[in-house]
Amino acid sequence: MAINWTEAQIEEVVASILKNLASETPAAKGWDSTQYNGRKLIGIYEDMNDAIDAATAGYKAVRAMRLEEREKVIAKIRELCRAEASIMAELGVAETKMGKVAHKTAKHCLVADKTPGTADIVAQAKTGDYGLTLTEMAPFGVVGSITPSTNPSETVICNSIGMIAAGNGVVFNPHPNAIATSNYAVDLVNRASAAAGGPKVLVASVVKPTLDTAQVMYKHPNIRLLVCTGGPGVVRSVLSSGKKAIGAGAGNPPVIVDDTADIQKAGKDIIDGCSFDNNLPCIAEKEVFVFRNVADELISAMLQNGAYKINAQQAAKLAEIVLVDVKNPKTGIVKKTVSRDCVGRDAKVLLAKIGVNVGDDVRCIICETDFEHPFVQHELMMPILPIVRVDDIDQAIDLAVKAEHGNRHTAHMHSKNIDHLTRFARAVETTIFVKNAPSYAGIGFGGEGHTTFTIAGPTGEGLTSARSFTRYRRCVMSDSFRII
Repeated sequence: MAINWTEAQIEEVVASILKNLASETPAAKGWDSTQYNGRKLIGIYEDMNDAIDAATAGYKAVRAMRLEEREKVIAKIRELCRAEASIMAELGVAETKMGKVAHKTAKHCLVADKTPGTADIVAQAKTGDYGLTLTEMAPFGVVGSITPSTNPSETVICNSIGMIAAGNGVVFNPHPNAIATSNYAVDLVNRASAAAGGPKVLVASVVKPTLDTAQVMYKHPNIRLLVCTGGPGVVRSVLSSGKKAIGAGAGNPPVIVDDTADIQKAGKDIIDGCSFDNNLPCIAEKEVFVFRNVADELISAMLQNGAYKINAQQAAKLAEIVLVDVKNPKTGIVKKTVSRDCVGRDAKVLLAKIGVNVGDDVRCIICETDFEHPFVQHELMMPILPIVRVDDIDQAIDLAVKAEHGNRHTAHMHSKNIDHLTRFARAVETTIFVKNAPSYAGIGFGGEGHTTFTIAGPTGEGLTSARSFTRYRRCVMSDSFRII
């Protein structure tokens, strides 16, 4: 059953969790990539080879478990994830300086509740004149997982549940900007395993993940599957490793609003989705294409729901701050790149950079632009939303598909016209297509379906789950076991 989460409900959930925890923040307590509040983290190694050896031992242990024993470990992971959701949320914001504690807490609860476990692993049988063929989903062995800074602990726990459910061991190479948060999640998985009767070290990570540790992971003979959640560069490196790889890359999700939509709802939904965790989820709304005859009404609805509109001059000034020129040392080519100092920051923090002071009630910055504006063309991962007026559905679809840049990740549309919805879905070909809802409905947050933070568009697995981390094995019994 879908849960329709509102901003107020999210805050209420967070408050109830925080009430049972110490008021002192993780940053105040002191933490690093090997310990938390004086407690040594389990499964964290100085050397990637040692981490892989530990994950290999974890794989052998989980392979020896019955499915029900595996599910007990997963149930304990879910329990600890819920109980420590706000700790990981606070760690994530303190370490990366990105996102919102309330929203990250809600994301951890979502991971705990809606990440599929062993029930996702289903065998298939085929019988006929020549006997019985059984096809089962088997583990790969040890999975090497690259995780991002945007959803660090959420991805570690989500991947761990799915990979363990499939019978694998896991070794992580977290994003360097989220080591402590990621390793806390690795420790949580291992504590859950030990508490449920599993191995003390089921998943592993390293003290200092680097490109070198990633290369060790790519080349190690025990690593049979690589799973990467990150930007285009790291996904390309995984796909060129020569091993089976699952790549979850970047997106630039467009939103179309036509004149049949419930405009008031569309305005609220778009701001809710765009501002969730300060636009860090790669499924979030990044640019809007709205019919001219309802554009003013849509903007008015956005302003009533936490948006602040800036003018063209302010947008140009903000663009110079949030997008910086970076020269490729090999080619000398200069490209616009998002400023790391701005990714995932609060709207009021970004507005202050151009001399605009607002309160905490402002969740999102909106501005009217043309199609070529850098806010439209670049995935910012900030609560900044450009709005482009269009004449009709043909122009809307044409521009939205171009803005999505062929990532085939996520797209959104607010409309009651089935033909319009169908045409856009067919044209954009995205892994996720959300209709008349905030973007986060696409990963089960107020929508049906399971949750994942590894959405594999480039390699085609889509919203990954336990079965994504398996290989098919066939067992044939010729001329027997056909009983009809």
